[in-house]
Amino acid sequence: MGNRITRGRRMSDRNLSDNEENSSTTSGGRGRGDGRRVLRRNNDGTWVSIAEDATQQVESNFDLDLGTILRLLIQTESSGRMIMVRSSDSGLDGSSNENSDLDEDGFQPPARDPVESSPDTNKLDAHGDFREEILAGTGRKFPNTQKRPQSFVGMLGSREKGIGSGQQFTVGDRSQMSTGYIPNKMKRVASYHNKAFCGQFSETGNIFLTACQDQFLRVYDTENGKFKKRKKVAARDVGWSIVDTAFSPDGNFVIYSSWSEFIHMFNIYGEQETHMALDLRPADRRFCLFSLKFSNDNKEILGGANDGCIYVYDREVADRTLRINAHEDDVNCVTFADQSSHILYSGGDDGLVKVWDRRMLSELNPKPVGVLAGHCDGITHIDSKGDARYLISNCKDQTIKLWDVRHLSNEAAQEQTRHATASQNWDYRWQSIPRRSRPKQSLPGDSSVMTYRGHCVLHTLVRSYFSPLYSTGQRYIVSGCATGSLVVYDVLTGKKSGKV
Repeated sequence: MGNRITRGRRMSDRNLSDNEENSSTTSGGRGRGDGRRVLRRNNDGTWVSIAEDATQQVESNFDLDLGTILRLLIQTESSGRMIMVRSSDSGLDGSSNENSDLDEDGFQPPARDPVESSPDTNKLDAHGDFREEILAGTGRKFPNTQKRPQSFVGMLGSREKGIGSGQQFTVGDRSQMSTGYIPNKMKRVASYHNKAFCGQFSETGNIFLTACQDQFLRVYDTENGKFKKRKKVAARDVGWSIVDTAFSPDGNFVIYSSWSEFIHMFNIYGEQETHMALDLRPADRRFCLFSLKFSNDNKEILGGANDGCIYVYDREVADRTLRINAHEDDVNCVTFADQSSHILYSGGDDGLVKVWDRRMLSELNPKPVGVLAGHCDGITHIDSKGDARYLISNCKDQTIKLWDVRHLSNEAAQEQTRHATASQNWDYRWQSIPRRSRPKQSLPGDSSVMTYRGHCVLHTLVRSYFSPLYSTGQRYIVSGCATGSLVVYDVLTGKKSGKV
């Protein structure tokens, strides 16, 4: 979850995270010219600390290292709120730099919509089986001799006449009709006084769960279109915030993680609350699971942690059974490849996606069955298509990549990713995106099938998913965005199909 510039101090520092949150809240309500300070970066790379009032002169001009900058950012009680700006931007004196695009270390404001580029579909077009599967699953593949209506009314008429697939809709037919209706409106159904980092539907869709920084989990009943609070659960042993949640396959339990050595689990149904702690016994007490998943048989819990390890907790024996040294940095995401739960994927701040066989996992020989390389920064999320072949990964390099596990990366490609990731020197949690962090060309050896650009990954581990199989045929990729939007990509064209 962290990045290279703070590797020595580790992103697992809870106190630093708490100070960050305090610094963003204690200075609220201050006006201009009331003591706020601004850090401005000059073109020569030095930093200037000045009063926000443009009429005041610069009081200090000195080189600042990262530690000094962080201390200045945190000390809001005495100096007011700190804002980092680029000297080449239109700033305190209203001036601007015509050559600002040439400053490779320049930073862009965080909540700006990324510029869309023309997607390159050449590699995806070569994967004919993937394209054919998506077309068939969305009702867009049928014999050339058969003329098929595309509108909802036309398809309904053909069904009644017994044309095509007879007097019933196929799965592809239903998917084709529903994919034309992408959500385009937002309705607020709940609001909190603190940040909510997790929101998740159960497998059946009749329960919705939120986890908030106020240390409460809220369970809502969403059956038949309603949205009614079912219960409010006080989280236990929370450091900073609840980080991730997961439903059990049977839908009866929820697990959640935080800066804690324990996974916590509670029941959804029943008058009596069951709330238990599952000890992972990590080596470092400053510990957090950034990602959690149940196995499909409900027997194991898979987790990825800030110590670079993958953890497996066995519910039957009530103990941690595996601790695999998986990545060179934080493991931000883990997931199973399909319902068998034999193959699993992990992604970390080392920029690599790794493929593991659960049946071969060994603490003595923690070797993946394959590695996927091509990203230039830390992975924030992974989602499997569910067929144990294709998956997507979201990344701090502002891209989503589609992968085929039958096309793994060689060692040279992995080294390219390690080098590109190690060269990153920005922190996505509070800094804006440096221009050089947006790669315009693929790394040598990039084995991904497709790259999707147009969303913003900042502030938190932004997640992305394949759209549901039963209603859309997985025609889309849906991603969060730091601009506060939900971005929908067409998986075959790479273009944005919608934005909410």
